[in-house]
Amino acid sequence: MHERYYFRPGNLGYPAFQTAVGRIGVYLGHDRHFPECWRALGLAGATVVFNPAAASQRLAGHLWRLEQPAVGTINRVGTELSRDADFFGSSYFVDPRGKLVGEVAPSVKSALVVRDLDMDVLVAVGEELAFYRDRNPAAYGALVAP
Repeated sequence: MHERYYFRPGNLGYPAFQTAVGRIGVYLGHDRHFPECWRALGLAGATVVFNPAAASQRLAGHLWRLEQPAVGTINRVGTELSRDADFFGSSYFVDPRGKLVGEVAPSVKSALVVRDLDMDVLVAVGEELAFYRDRNPAAYGALVAP
């Protein structure tokens, strides 16, 4: 919570890692607010992205589903009085079309969320939408200007 006050941005990029089921990417809590992090993981070949977070209802509750439409997302539960934070859990998996895969985890107690993901569908939808094929890096100059 409030990562920007405790950590500086990293400089290792957003690598994807080969696993037995495909390439996965991981980015941490605060990174979910920035679409360029998603893009970097996709360009690195990530088929599945995980986002472990400590999102509080007061600060990020309304953004939780908006910012993570196709991901495996994990959120802390419980209260941290020293930070006036009520963490709302609600971990979930979403397929590439934005449909929940199984139920959302409880908001008031810890839970282990295990889901079967159809990796062929993940790859097929990526090819069908062709966002990486059709992107236009020449138009990105304004994104990196100081």
